[in-house]
Amino acid sequence: MIHNIIRDKPTRLYIFLAGFFITNAILAEIIGVKIFSLEATLGLPKFNFTLLGESGLSFDLTVGILPWPVVFIMTDTINEYYGVKGVRLLSVLTAGLIAFVFVVFYLAIHTVPAEWWRSSQTAHGVPDMQAAFAQIAGQGMNIIFASLTAFLVGQLTDAGIFRQIKKITGENKIWMRATISTLFSQLIDTVVVSYIYLYFSLGFSFPRVTAIALVGYTYKFAVAILCTPLIYLIHGWIERYLGKDQAASMKEAAMHMQINR
Repeated sequence: MIHNIIRDKPTRLYIFLAGFFITNAILAEIIGVKIFSLEATLGLPKFNFTLLGESGLSFDLTVGILPWPVVFIMTDTINEYYGVKGVRLLSVLTAGLIAFVFVVFYLAIHTVPAEWWRSSQTAHGVPDMQAAFAQIAGQGMNIIFASLTAFLVGQLTDAGIFRQIKKITGENKIWMRATISTLFSQLIDTVVVSYIYLYFSLGFSFPRVTAIALVGYTYKFAVAILCTPLIYLIHGWIERYLGKDQAASMKEAAMHMQINR
């Protein structure tokens, strides 16, 4: 049985795509604790612009956005060949795995550290390793509910919009269904996580949260557009890997599943 599964190209492809999907989603959650300056990273001066009456804004973003485009590209690719149910299965599984990761982080933080380890990196500027570990691994605990909610809502939005556009365009205009579904889902994701975490949890003002969300979404919008050619590269690779006949059969089955789910 296992040999048949491993030899089956559609199954291997799904495992490959799912691996990238899950890995990048979990990675984004773990590293998201760091906030970086996009302008400084690119060697540009800070923009310091005003939006909705909120001054001093710039592109200070979570590094979790770096692997996130891969998640949306994988979402659209899986949707193309395995349908909405394939995306939903991975989305729910990934949300559960992310929750599991943070439960393990919580348990790891609350173990009693060895005294020698606590001060083992003092020479490298980290006087208390336990405090550093708790801060990095535990800071995400504050936003895990917001992040998981945004993730699931964003994924389901992406899958639904992708399906509706494909019903209209058929096999044509891959760029349209991939890009538009990503733009809408990233907007939903940004709005949900921003308002749940910044507005309801931290008590930021509504204009401030809205301005921050718009700044973050501007970056995601630009990246989504820039990543559009990758969709065609990935589709081309998949078509060669599966063969045109099998790829066409899978896309037809995925479309039928989407319409008659």
